[in-house]
Amino acid sequence: MIRTIFASAAVVLTLAAPVAAQTEMPFALDWKFEGPAAPYFVAVDNGHFAAEGLTVEVSEGAGSLDAIPKVATGAFPVGFADINSLMKFLDQNPGAPVTAVMMVYDKPPFAVVGRKSLGIETPADLEGKVLGAPPPDGAWAQFPIFAAENGLDMAAITVEPVGFPTREPMLAEGKVASVTGFSFSATLNLIRLGVPEEDITILLMADHGVALYGNAVIVNTDFAKANPEAVTGFIRAIAKGWKDSIADPDMAMEALIKRNPAADAALEKRRFEMSVEANVLTDWVKANGMGGIDEARMATAIEQTKSVYEFVNAPDAALYFTSDYLPTDGSLTLE
Repeated sequence: MIRTIFASAAVVLTLAAPVAAQTEMPFALDWKFEGPAAPYFVAVDNGHFAAEGLTVEVSEGAGSLDAIPKVATGAFPVGFADINSLMKFLDQNPGAPVTAVMMVYDKPPFAVVGRKSLGIETPADLEGKVLGAPPPDGAWAQFPIFAAENGLDMAAITVEPVGFPTREPMLAEGKVASVTGFSFSATLNLIRLGVPEEDITILLMADHGVALYGNAVIVNTDFAKANPEAVTGFIRAIAKGWKDSIADPDMAMEALIKRNPAADAALEKRRFEMSVEANVLTDWVKANGMGGIDEARMATAIEQTKSVYEFVNAPDAALYFTSDYLPTDGSLTLE
């Protein structure tokens, strides 16, 4: 795992005042340092974490499930993970000290990405074809809901387990007709591999009946109870990082390239802008601010999850998300 440490500068106080101690909050991402991760680096570079008295360490992840056990065990106080995977984790590990505190992907990027030249243009086209799916992938975890909402026969779809590094190359080579993944990641990875954009079909699950939420900031609840102001400050800094990045994507890409020099700045800028347009700055977020959830929609999401997953314990939205730590000072407004 690649780990990059970013120590925020100390807050400058008057000579007469003592220097406040910084609270260390290592942050476990879900994936690599790509465009949608830029706001977290912007929050470092623009001093938003420092202003909250926080020192932040950002680590790469290996998929939507990756950060959950890291935070639940206390290895990291905060992380970034798929809330639907969190539901299942808490059902299978009742009482685990982890919950979501800030929704980031109000509209999840779960998608099936295919190629028109391989016969994929609508959900129905998946039947009779080969679908590449990494077992730990958050989009694959929700595929049964997508299939049920669109009347697909799962038995008529050949599912090929693939690794994350081989997912898009296999689609580019025609070894599979489609893959599950995050819309902005899979699409741009295919373009980078030389697949013509006009040949790419993006079936965003949220546009085909799936009411689920996406990735959220999660927290170790023991840490949160002991450090509530730090958690609220962390959320506020994250929101400011997103706001700054939306206002100046080029600046955000500079922050990203510092941490991932091998990245293609133009491609990652587009990946970031795709995530903003489709997943982060939704109509609901424009009206209500970043971070919160709609309780009625969450209830629907739980019901959809119940249709394809048998809960051992009665599902309870209060276990999966709390708004208790969201700042109320207007800092969650992104525009």
